[in-house]
Amino acid sequence: MAGEKILIVEDEKPLVKVLKYNLEKEGYRVAAAFDGEAGLLMWRQERPDLIILDLMLPKVDGFDFCKTLRRDCQTPILMLTARKEEVDRVLGLELGADDYVTKPFSVREVLARIKAILKRASGKSSPGIVRAGALEADLERYETRVNGKPVSLSPREFMFLRCLFEADGKALSRDQLLEKVWGCDKSMDIDTRTIDQHVARMREKLGPESKRIVTVKGVGYRIKLD
Repeated sequence: MAGEKILIVEDEKPLVKVLKYNLEKEGYRVAAAFDGEAGLLMWRQERPDLIILDLMLPKVDGFDFCKTLRRDCQTPILMLTARKEEVDRVLGLELGADDYVTKPFSVREVLARIKAILKRASGKSSPGIVRAGALEADLERYETRVNGKPVSLSPREFMFLRCLFEADGKALSRDQLLEKVWGCDKSMDIDTRTIDQHVARMREKLGPESKRIVTVKGVGYRIKLD
């Protein structure tokens, strides 16, 4: 796991110093920026494997940072927030953050979250193309097509689709999907309606093949393969 490059985008310099020290002890390569604008510039220069992103940043805040980043790439993001309102956590996840921790936090917790995110990210690179009717997902290139035409899914939407394909037509509960796609368990108190909102957006993008994403009443979702 060691050796991956991590970019910290955080305006609290003492916190950056602590994170950098502990990450480098674990063998990670670390770069840092102290505002969102500098963070985006450094991301383009460094192309890190993971970004630790503060929510409340000068110049460009964490939400806008996520939106800008997700237009171009799927780099995993661990969001740091001092705000405990559920709407902030959910919005951060929906904009493309892979996980979040609320300040104050332990460095050990951050390290555990980073390892889990990088492990999930490495698991996304399995080769192969899977199909259901005119819907096709390239698991190596992270590309989705309908009738041969590319469909732009967010990283989380693509992971959601992948999980349905890997379930081979079996239904996955909303709790299972939260764990597989968001890395969340029940103790994290993330509203399962987050899943339904993602599905609604996916269905709009998939057009006629949206019927492949089947709602299983009282359970969750499955993919219709035939």
